[in-house]
Amino acid sequence: MPRVLIIDDQKDVRAMVAIVLRVNRYDVVEADSGAAGVKAFTEACFDAAIVDIFLGDTSGVEVIATLRELAPRLPIVAVSGMTALDFMEQSPHLANVVCLQKPFRPNDLFQALRKAQAAADGELPAAV
Repeated sequence: MPRVLIIDDQKDVRAMVAIVLRVNRYDVVEADSGAAGVKAFTEACFDAAIVDIFLGDTSGVEVIATLRELAPRLPIVAVSGMTALDFMEQSPHLANVVCLQKPFRPNDLFQALRKAQAAADGELPAAV
């Protein structure tokens, strides 16, 4: 069962993503802040992470950079209510991150997770 870390400070978004993943047999850990997400990541193994770019306590870009330092090949999906291109150039750590714009449908989420896995495996560059 794939284990996914969801880092999003919006409870409703986090809960929706978690429910969709759990129904599809994913093991999910939720974090309501960047600090909680990094702490959870250091305490357990994950197959992927879904990170909101605009968190209340820190930048999602910083969280992604930290996750990349800890696990360079981790598949990551960055989610944002803004156009993905608005933040893609902020950090080289976003090079193989798949972006997903809120609101999104469950199928969009699964497609983004598949693309993030392929990008992490070096099979293809992450698509914006």
